[in-house]
Amino acid sequence: MTRDERAFDDIIQAALQYPPIKMAVAHPCSPESLLGAVESFEAGLIEPILVAPKAKLESLANELDIDLSRFRIVDVPHSHAAAEEAVKLVRMGEAHSLMKGSLHTDEFMTEVLNRNTGVRTDRRISHIFVMKVESYPRYLFITDAAINIAPDLITKMHITQNAIDLCHALGIEKPKVAILAAVETVSPSMPSTLDAAALCKMADRKQITGAILDGPLAFDNAISHAAADTKGIDSPVAGDPDILLVPDLEAGNMLAKQLNYLAAAASAGVVMGAKVPIVLTSRSEDAQARLASAAVAALVAHRRVLKTDNA
Repeated sequence: MTRDERAFDDIIQAALQYPPIKMAVAHPCSPESLLGAVESFEAGLIEPILVAPKAKLESLANELDIDLSRFRIVDVPHSHAAAEEAVKLVRMGEAHSLMKGSLHTDEFMTEVLNRNTGVRTDRRISHIFVMKVESYPRYLFITDAAINIAPDLITKMHITQNAIDLCHALGIEKPKVAILAAVETVSPSMPSTLDAAALCKMADRKQITGAILDGPLAFDNAISHAAADTKGIDSPVAGDPDILLVPDLEAGNMLAKQLNYLAAAASAGVVMGAKVPIVLTSRSEDAQARLASAAVAALVAHRRVLKTDNA
């Protein structure tokens, strides 16, 4: 089984309808992180601002035969300063998105979330995997599998709204959210089912907007009409979800990686909830995933600009 190399073509083409977005890239000092920024630039998706120790960046570029004269470079002494300066570029309006390079995620996110100098909002940040599985007719958005380890109810509310906002940016007007648990009934002994029920009521009360929610739903009932029908589940979401809201990071991480490695799913990802979309690159991501993630972030950034202009 091989991944569909054209899985994200529609998202990439949608992003290419707009000018390249200015993206501050923090410490792209590994081959994967620098190539991710360069390939996204060459595809017409982003205009990267490379924030890194200049000598180290130039040495790497020479090894990879990359012409750095095409890019703005902000020279900094080390990775921590790169994260700080990249966030500053966003805060000053010189960049409209962020990309993590070859520095530790905690080091990068500390600057993003700094209460005085970061780009945080009142909402909790969260990561959304955008996945294309051959056996499913459209994209699946899996959240949160990368940032919030054991989210409480309010954090889950923010995670849900972040994923809904991402779907809206990608043109999905009324996404369906399946709130996953091990069972489809509410049980006091299983906190994830109580959270699922509460989230559905929060949607009824407009604390979560722009989507149709249902849960708790076990994975089989969430993803399969047949499984839901067998158990007598009457749901507008079961068998037809866009968003899979997982109970915790471990469950989400396992689910996403199982789809990657056992079902050859193509994946992209973006962090939402900050003032700008953030691409968290991984060394294991291929060129397709890097391009798709940049395209997703670019669409989110452009739609925010359009929304602001029309306000």
